[in-house]
Amino acid sequence: MIQLYRRLLYLYPAAYRREFGEEMTSVFSQAHPTAEQSFLPRAKFWQRELAGLLCGAAREHFHSFTGSYDWNASRRLNMRRFPRSTIVLMTVILVGVALTIEKARVVQIKYDGFSTTSVWDTFLGFLTFGFGVMLLAAVTGWAILFALRRTGMHRLSNVQTWQDHE
Repeated sequence: MIQLYRRLLYLYPAAYRREFGEEMTSVFSQAHPTAEQSFLPRAKFWQRELAGLLCGAAREHFHSFTGSYDWNASRRLNMRRFPRSTIVLMTVILVGVALTIEKARVVQIKYDGFSTTSVWDTFLGFLTFGFGVMLLAAVTGWAILFALRRTGMHRLSNVQTWQDHE
């Protein structure tokens, strides 16, 4: 059984196995149930050890790739979670958009017999107009900051990147 455990240690990264392999084998041999115990306690022991070995090997491989033990680091990109108030606000906005779309559909069905144009025919024009207004606001904001000499370009021009030799 000890030989099987030693072979399973090859699931760990080589550096980790060289550093801790003998110690892990020693601890396993001390904790290994004796032959006089029944099958069920030995099976439970092997189940716990195998699960721990597999999880530990996966964790060490993850650590060797990312340098972090945080499983969520790759998924979160080290960003904090959204506050509850932001989630509530996003939900309210989503419900508002869904209700608005439903209301537009009802209005379109109600007045479809009297008009040949659809509500959605003007949607592209509305989006283009909205994008134009946002672009104009962004350019205006940047122009104001540029006039006040507060843009990133101005701040970087004041940074000294060399050392004075005194």
